[in-house]
Amino acid sequence: MRTLISTAFISLDGVMEAPGGEPGYRNSGWTFKDVEFLPEAFEIKGREQEEATAMMMGRLSYEAFSPVWPDMEEFADYNVMPKYVVSTTLAEENLVSNWGETTILRSLDDVAALKETEGGPIIVHGSASLNQALSDAGLIDRYHLLVFPLLLGAGKRLFSATDKDTQKLRLVEHEAYANGLQKNVFDVVR
Repeated sequence: MRTLISTAFISLDGVMEAPGGEPGYRNSGWTFKDVEFLPEAFEIKGREQEEATAMMMGRLSYEAFSPVWPDMEEFADYNVMPKYVVSTTLAEENLVSNWGETTILRSLDDVAALKETEGGPIIVHGSASLNQALSDAGLIDRYHLLVFPLLLGAGKRLFSATDKDTQKLRLVEHEAYANGLQKNVFDVVR
């Protein structure tokens, strides 16, 4: 069974929207505008590229990343790995041709079936709605969170507000950095 890893930059109050400067959000770019950059705090991002064997995202994240990431040197390892886009509306003809093999999954059942296949970890980038649905369905196995010392208020959140049973997590790695960032890696306890 493959491990599904959710990776996110989040504010202390749980917002994950527009960390890299995406348009349409009042606090867009909060990861680099408001917190001093320390390379050691982002070590986990390089490790994710080395350890992941596939990448998953929702349609909106695919539409934001696919025009940019294929040409970014820092994401070179992601260019060659298979990508899965979970969407009921994205059409095959809307997939970019310069970002490697991409498969559209139409449901959470398709995600569950993918997890049952042979292979290594699948990393989920961005994708607030997808992360919420995957978490609520019990499909996420691990969280890689870089928590920023900011309160952003309104914005898309990593976790849903669904009324559900407690989901226990086990902290397996953590570190705090001089700029206030915290790395927290949690395994989902089953």
